[in-house]
Amino acid sequence: MLTAVRCVLSKLVSPLWRTVEVDEQGIFSVIPDLEDVRHLQGSVVTQLCTDHGMIDDAICFTNGEVLGGVPLKKGDLVNCIAVRDGAQRGWKALRVEKSADAWEDGGGTSLEADGMQLRPLIGKVTSFDGDGGYISQTTYFPRCSLWQGYEPMKGDWVQAKYLVNPRQWSTHAQSVAPLRYCRLDQVCVTSVYGNGGVVEDTVYFCLDSLLLPANYQPMPGHLVNLVMVESSQSLHCWRALCMAPCLKSVTCSTTVLPEAQLQNLLENKGGLNVTDYGQFGDLMMGERQELVLWIQNKGSETHKLICCEFAGWDSLEQFMLVAVRGSSSLREKQSLHESDSKSDNLSNSSEKQVNHAKDRHQENGKVLKKENLSLGVRKEEREVELPPGQRLSVVVSCQAKTIGSCSELLLLHFSSFTIGRRLEVTVGSEEERLLQPSVPYTPIEAYRASINPAHVITVSAPKDTPRLTKRRLPNFLPNYPVPQALRNCVEAHSDVLVVQPCLGEVLSPSNMHIRFATLLWLEELHEEKELKEFSITGAILRRGAVFLHLEVLGLAEGRPSLSIGDRIMLKKLQRDDTVMEYVSCVTEIKDEDVSLKVNSEFQRCYLGEPLDVEFTYNRLTMRRCHNALEQAKHFGEILFPSRVNPQTPQWTENWVDGTEPNKTEENEVADLQNGEVSSIFIDMKSKGTQTKILDGRVASKPIPSKGQLFNTELNPSQREAVKRILAGECRPIPYVLFGPPGTGKTITLIEAILQVYHFLPSSRVLVCTPSNSAADLICIRLHNSGFLHAASLARVNASCRQDESIPEVLRSYSKAGEDIRHASFHRIVVSTCSSAGMFHNLGLRVGHFTHVFLDEAGQATEPESLIPISLVSERDGQIVLAGDPCQLGPVVKSKLANAFGLGVSLLERLMSNSLYSRQEWGYNPKLVTKLIYNYRSHEALLTLPSKLFYQGELCFKAPRSIVDSLSNWKNLPKKGFPLLFHGLRGTEMREGRNPSWFNPGEAVQVMLYCCQLAKKLYNPVDPSDIGIIAPYKKQCEKIRLLLGKVGLFGIKVGSVEEFQGQEFLVIILSTVRSNESVQTDDLQATLGFLSNPKRFNVAVTRPKALLLILGNPHILIKDPCFRALLQYSFTNGAYVGCDPPPALRQSHIVAETKRAKDNI
Repeated sequence: MLTAVRCVLSKLVSPLWRTVEVDEQGIFSVIPDLEDVRHLQGSVVTQLCTDHGMIDDAICFTNGEVLGGVPLKKGDLVNCIAVRDGAQRGWKALRVEKSADAWEDGGGTSLEADGMQLRPLIGKVTSFDGDGGYISQTTYFPRCSLWQGYEPMKGDWVQAKYLVNPRQWSTHAQSVAPLRYCRLDQVCVTSVYGNGGVVEDTVYFCLDSLLLPANYQPMPGHLVNLVMVESSQSLHCWRALCMAPCLKSVTCSTTVLPEAQLQNLLENKGGLNVTDYGQFGDLMMGERQELVLWIQNKGSETHKLICCEFAGWDSLEQFMLVAVRGSSSLREKQSLHESDSKSDNLSNSSEKQVNHAKDRHQENGKVLKKENLSLGVRKEEREVELPPGQRLSVVVSCQAKTIGSCSELLLLHFSSFTIGRRLEVTVGSEEERLLQPSVPYTPIEAYRASINPAHVITVSAPKDTPRLTKRRLPNFLPNYPVPQALRNCVEAHSDVLVVQPCLGEVLSPSNMHIRFATLLWLEELHEEKELKEFSITGAILRRGAVFLHLEVLGLAEGRPSLSIGDRIMLKKLQRDDTVMEYVSCVTEIKDEDVSLKVNSEFQRCYLGEPLDVEFTYNRLTMRRCHNALEQAKHFGEILFPSRVNPQTPQWTENWVDGTEPNKTEENEVADLQNGEVSSIFIDMKSKGTQTKILDGRVASKPIPSKGQLFNTELNPSQREAVKRILAGECRPIPYVLFGPPGTGKTITLIEAILQVYHFLPSSRVLVCTPSNSAADLICIRLHNSGFLHAASLARVNASCRQDESIPEVLRSYSKAGEDIRHASFHRIVVSTCSSAGMFHNLGLRVGHFTHVFLDEAGQATEPESLIPISLVSERDGQIVLAGDPCQLGPVVKSKLANAFGLGVSLLERLMSNSLYSRQEWGYNPKLVTKLIYNYRSHEALLTLPSKLFYQGELCFKAPRSIVDSLSNWKNLPKKGFPLLFHGLRGTEMREGRNPSWFNPGEAVQVMLYCCQLAKKLYNPVDPSDIGIIAPYKKQCEKIRLLLGKVGLFGIKVGSVEEFQGQEFLVIILSTVRSNESVQTDDLQATLGFLSNPKRFNVAVTRPKALLLILGNPHILIKDPCFRALLQYSFTNGAYVGCDPPPALRQSHIVAETKRAKDNI
């Protein structure tokens, strides 16, 4: 029985790497005609023309074959791969590289290895269909290349060796094996759901790829032994490869799954035949309908019906058993011979069933009086005998109470068995009709590159582009163009490893520059392609008073995304096939109207003729990232720390206790319970509407003595972080301030900045964030502290940022940042990461900035983080990374770039380093401080994310007067537990050419909840205190439409990204996706954006007092995070709405059983 498992276990214990016993012919079987392929090293460019040349006077090449697009000159030494031309039998280069070229140095080996040797590859399995799959979306591997006993799954981390096919520019992997593996003994199966489950809340398993003994099915509570491999499966980083029970008695038993139990229940038994149709069809909210179910005895024995009841799937009790007063809901018995032909067939159509039900309301053609009808019951106990040849009916009604589809199970209990029948209804509303697709959805056609015209004449944009012209910009910034070889590879959908092999290697100081440069170029190519898809054909510009105006449909929702200063190409075909290309500059954007500044001659002569419009990608941030990467070579030990070298502390004074040194944690909790809210809570609010600026001037406050805090309300972990930052004992390697949601990360940073500014007089601080809004918040907090001189702070804005978007209180600080060189000498400079790139070419000395604080570091790509980091000294500079690696990471659109690691921030990568990672005793206090006191959310809302993402360490410290304010809201199924999961089986839709999804049913229910909160008679919730999160822009648009209809305009509606760093009294989450027909384990295809654990974490940690989730539980249960939320809601009585999935019902039964055993 355990033979198969023992076999796999024995192989996994053996050394991972084995000698690949393959003969030379087998290895090179993927490369045809090797005699026609030549690998040359140290050859010379002997002839060179404009676009082609000759190597050794024998091999022809064009510029397209030169790796990296590096310009060559006559006499250069090159390496190349050449193939023989089939017709002319001459030689033609496939790839040419300049010897010792900087762009190829990161590749590590010569070109000859591409075709002659196996190269190492570490990556993630991105697809596997049973016969083969892909690693990192590019490298194919067949099943025969898998390590014996290994069944891969999407998300597995693997190590392999690959071979390059120079003719096809593709790679094929050999000897694919797990990257890491481990064995666990006597561990407990935590949960089982559908086709998967979890062991010890940490190890995921999928039954399709799990090796099990015969006749064994893992169930919750089983003790098992397993072998696991490293794999990214949503929340979990390990996947079980094989599993066996610890007890043989368990192995031999066969467990009946809930789905099998249900199927058995629905079968007819004992010769009884029950109507198998239970469809109520479509009803509108408030409507009532009845349905008749007939029970026929076609057997030879008399059966007794004991009672009828519902299984309780429908929490809102829409279904009822109906009876006329004075008689049972069980209709009188009727002989089969007396019944009409209509009831002989129990598989009646919907129309017949409904008509039959409606007949019950009539007696001799008259409508029954109201008093003769009962409201119905959920359970009826009445013994009725049913002899052979007889039949009786059961009447069920449905009162439509909740939007969407819903099922219920009717149970007919007989003396020796039970028969069940599924009842179903779909409920709609009038409001849903307003949201139906205006135009049927039509997918956007793939962009087709236009045929290159014979001649193009480009007319440049005017010199005085609409930028903040007062700014003195730094010196020349290199262009860093995308290498032509990489562009050709991506456009041909070839394997990027052929062009840049280092992508398959582990990130290291030696390959960091070339690796990240390639990833940035991949992202840029994707951005270019995406913008081309929004090209407009035959656009007509509108003439304004000053500028020409272009209407761009979809611009309001970021399709495409434009900024002031971006360039747009206007093309006009002339009669001689010449294309006139006019470069225009965006000067103003208002909704979907774009103001363009163009060449004065073109503007004067334009008469409304149609033009082709192409949007261009603004490369400025990318160029700054490339520029910062060039400096990364000096920061090897900082970016890849292997040890801690303690330095002399920058500050050695003694710390003095705060103003309330004797105040204990118990005193603080007592204050909170009494409703006392100290200044720390007011300061911690981060929602835009909560940061009130009453006056641009803040009264200056006395500076505390050395060793005292500016904010005496900081908790112990916050104080520890400030002390560590001020001392800087581990500089120059980064110090991490790990700030989970609502733990006061920002005020800790403010305190640290003030301490450095006042007590380290030689310091100069650069504070950077990935976004303008986060940088503005830092500035406002520093301004409001009252401990800074106005001339000490400069806010450096993006060069294209308009004055209207800058908060009034920051205008003076922003004016100080207009002259970059002058701004660089302020003691505190605040900017975005990208804008910090303007300091690079000022000729500043090394160490000009002594401290760099990077807030929201988890949202910046590593190259973006390097822009400010490379401005400090690599010897004694102090780097502070503040953020949360468990929340949203960088926005990376290219799947290729994301697969190779561009979506991993520097903060997240460092937290996986052994120096920074969490040990059994916690984090190294010299390098990491984790804030654990949450001042935002109700404990019922904090429990689940704390368990899933923060090892259950978050402590509740929020003021009771706020978080308990909605604990007794009338719609809560469990009072005192401010969480509600509303199961809604709606319909996901799209419209027009917009790929964004929306769900009308969920949108209507969101609107209803908003009305019940904001328009209640007593203590209504202010609309500005309600936030609505939806993962799709179209759903946000539909929700805003409905809110406008009911006069609720102050409610913020947006995506998860728009809510990061903010908090609201109430959060309503609409999950949108609801297609139950998709039969796949690919969460991305089923759930879209929702399959990202970091998005889930951000969404559920925004509310303070109430969280409402709307979604289809039959879809959401496939995701580990939402499954945990469903189980948490279900177990605590916080679930309402449609019928829950069987796995959820079963997990609830298991939990109740375990709880009962524990109580015994």
